[in-house]
Amino acid sequence: MLQRTSWPQKTRELHNHHMDSTVWNDFCFRDDDIVIGTYAKSGTTWTQQIVSQLIFGGSEGIDVSTISPWLDMRILPRAEITAMLEAQTHRRFIKTHLPLDALVFSPKAKYLYIARDGRDVAWSAHNHFTKCKDEFLALLNDTPGRVGPPMPKLPVDVRAFFLEWMENDGAPLWSFWENIRTWWEYRHLPNMMLVHFADLKREPERMIRDVASFLEIEVAEETWPVILEHCSFDYMKRNAEKVVPLGGAPWEGGPGTFINKGANGQWREVLTPEDCRRYEELAAQQLGAECADWLANGGRA
Repeated sequence: MLQRTSWPQKTRELHNHHMDSTVWNDFCFRDDDIVIGTYAKSGTTWTQQIVSQLIFGGSEGIDVSTISPWLDMRILPRAEITAMLEAQTHRRFIKTHLPLDALVFSPKAKYLYIARDGRDVAWSAHNHFTKCKDEFLALLNDTPGRVGPPMPKLPVDVRAFFLEWMENDGAPLWSFWENIRTWWEYRHLPNMMLVHFADLKREPERMIRDVASFLEIEVAEETWPVILEHCSFDYMKRNAEKVVPLGGAPWEGGPGTFINKGANGQWREVLTPEDCRRYEELAAQQLGAECADWLANGGRA
């Protein structure tokens, strides 16, 4: 007898200064939809660029930031975003930062989840939010409907931010461990692929070819060099206004600020051995040994 697949079920809503999970409750999926999930600052924008290049065959000038919205970002006009997605005739690819148990799940859509060592996530988040304009923080905090505390300005000291983020499970953003844990639990599903940021950095061509295979997108061999060039950090930096969220408007210095170094391990020069031991201890406690090892090192999930 064939075993029935146990699909993820939405069990709760998640609201905070950034997100409102209720938008997914009425979302009309198509069978070929692609959902790109991450905690945040884990390679989301890079993966959106990769998927756009696969869908559009290496085309120039794809306005990824517009056509692939962060659907559960609460400050976006829900009716307009939904109408825009409904009008799209190409294969849709949509971004979320929700944990899997706060997301309506389609057994027919494809799910790409990208993860990154939490220390690298925190370093990237610090760069991201310390360069946000005050007007953007005000928009996050003052748009009606916010649940929970406001998003504060972050301390200038990156280690101080990391220690707060680590000991308070992602605060002042949202829970890091539950985000990783809920997606990892369903890594075996046939319509889900977990990708590690470090693997994309180490072997971009192999990983992007694997993503194409998972998404069942056939790419002509002669098109691959163009796709790989368009998925490079140098290309994305040069074309940042088409790639980064909201065209880069929320950040001092514009869209180029959003695409930082894309580098891992910057924390090694700042965190103490005791800091790293504490982080690794928490990772093992919260995720289990196998998931914690994958989060730290990458490899097949």
